[in-house]
Amino acid sequence: MTVSRVQLSSTGPEVSRLAQGWASTVRRGVTVDQAVQHIHACLELGITTMDNAAIYGGGAAEALLGAALAAEPGLRERVEIITKCSVGDWGTSLYHYDTSHEYILSSVEHSLQELRTDRIDLLLIHRPDPLMDADEVAEAFTELRDAGKVLHFGVSNFAPSQFALLSSRLAFPLVTNEVQVSVLHHDAMLDGTLDQCQQLRIHPLAWSPLGGGRLFADSPEAARVQAELAATGDELGDYGVDQVALAWLLRHPAGILPIVGTLHREHLAAAAAAEEIGLTREQWFRIWVARTGERLP
Repeated sequence: MTVSRVQLSSTGPEVSRLAQGWASTVRRGVTVDQAVQHIHACLELGITTMDNAAIYGGGAAEALLGAALAAEPGLRERVEIITKCSVGDWGTSLYHYDTSHEYILSSVEHSLQELRTDRIDLLLIHRPDPLMDADEVAEAFTELRDAGKVLHFGVSNFAPSQFALLSSRLAFPLVTNEVQVSVLHHDAMLDGTLDQCQQLRIHPLAWSPLGGGRLFADSPEAARVQAELAATGDELGDYGVDQVALAWLLRHPAGILPIVGTLHREHLAAAAAAEEIGLTREQWFRIWVARTGERLP
């Protein structure tokens, strides 16, 4: 099967319902040839959206994706590139954020060079910056949009108030908020983040949709959730814990798009199959309760 396609917002790009994350590719020592092969494996399953960031792998993740796309003419036209700016150490001793007009423009120029492309499909501010001047960010976004270097803009890890602030300075809408959400991390469902996405009719992206490895950790919380996911998978067919965990996110009415980090073809195919799993409301809430360890009020 192939995953479906959705439009991130009424003005946003069309993307695949699952995205491929590039954060771990450098850490795992992926070669350019292997990266090309994995992109093809993604495309065979309809996964066309590639999530990256200037900081991933100390900058090497963008370079790897760029080299892979350049290795095969025409491959760039078959994918959507998401990348992020504003996080790093910039040669200083302190890891910090920078959302200044000058830095955003320089970061995008660097990303374009590393990705070996003439445009970024979607640029995100990676983390909320306490020193963010919304007018400066809006000015940089507008310049990049007018130059055709970035087609769409969004944010990552922003609270609803931070999203609203930046939106208020832009003449065009932000198209997504990439946030941490999983069966083990419910904050975005409780703090208004996903409510805002529904209100604005934008699809959020989910990083660490399997809990960043915590789902398979040795803890009482993980054990409870694993057991419930396994039971639900058995009820619905022969589905694995990871598949049901992704299906739990896909069931949410905000239309969450999970970013998967696997580099194994069989795991990627299993992730794609999660879209066919239809959780009942009762099954969904049983998984919620397994995470909290408490019945609903």
